[in-house]
Amino acid sequence: MTDRTSPPHKRRFRRRTLRVRIDYQVGGVVRCESATTLGAGGMFIESEEAAPKGTLLKVRFRLPGGSELHEIAGRVAWAMAAAAPDSGPSRTPGMGVEFTDSVAAAALARELDRIEEPAN
Repeated sequence: MTDRTSPPHKRRFRRRTLRVRIDYQVGGVVRCESATTLGAGGMFIESEEAAPKGTLLKVRFRLPGGSELHEIAGRVAWAMAAAAPDSGPSRTPGMGVEFTDSVAAAALARELDRIEEPAN
């Protein structure tokens, strides 16, 4: 049964599905991972060792074909561990990072808008 009284969830920022190499620092350790979903509001980082919810970090990356180095502060909004092999459908382990630096996120939004959508 569907709850028709709840408004549909709408994202504040458009997201792009693309693969970007990023680095970030957690607990004094620099990690290099891939982000696969990116928008001005945040990103999904694939990681076998996701940081706990609430962890503050700063991500650094360049968009494909871009020259600008983006350094954006954020907070881990949620983390997802890998599913056990016998637990059903697999899922990509990682974490959702919400950007907390609105100025840097706005610069990212402008660059994302300049990137052409891939042809289907």
